[in-house]
Amino acid sequence: MKDRTFIKTQKILRIATIDRKGNPHIVPVWYNYVSNKFYIGTNTRTAKAKNIKYNSKVSFCIDVGINSPEIFGVMGIGKAKLILENEQVKSIAKKILRRYFKSLENKSAQELLSDTDCVIEITPKKMVTWKF
Repeated sequence: MKDRTFIKTQKILRIATIDRKGNPHIVPVWYNYVSNKFYIGTNTRTAKAKNIKYNSKVSFCIDVGINSPEIFGVMGIGKAKLILENEQVKSIAKKILRRYFKSLENKSAQELLSDTDCVIEITPKKMVTWKF
């Protein structure tokens, strides 16, 4: 499936959450895609984590290209939940960081890992692709 290969090879997902006042909040994030779910390491202090705590509805987008025919993307909607159990968080966070760093011994990787106290798990309800 081309969509799954695309999702697994890309590095940036934009996640949109809704705050308590109904305003959208969108941010680019690093992620991992496993068993048809997206996993995003973060901290409970972030707006996206706070928003998900109050409203589990999210949308997301992964896309590439600026000139046709190289434009391709996947977007969707889904439900998100926060994983807060420390061992599970650290295990998932390490898998995410391994996609972006050659080694978890890297100083930046260690700083990110130590700051990660939750993981956002997105279960997509609908996904669509486009190509131009």
